[in-house]
Amino acid sequence: MALRFLGGSSGKNGSPRLWETDNEYIWQGYPVTDPEMLAEIAVPEGEIVVRVPKSLVTYLPKGENGVAD
Repeated sequence: MALRFLGGSSGKNGSPRLWETDNEYIWQGYPVTDPEMLAEIAVPEGEIVVRVPKSLVTYLPKGENGVAD
C-alpha cells in the first residue's frame, strides 16, 4: 500500500496530516480522550477516534460535484 501525502497544517512533521491510498484516506490527529464525548460514540474494539481540524478538508481531492470522492 503506497501512501501519498496530501497535506497538513503543521509544517514538515506533526499533526494534523492527511494521506491517501488507492481506496482510503489516512488521517493523523490527536486522540479523543474526553470520556463524555467517547460515551456518545460506539467505537468498536481495535479502533480509535481522532480529532482532525476542518481545515484539513481543503486537502481532499475534489470530485465532479466539488466534494471529496
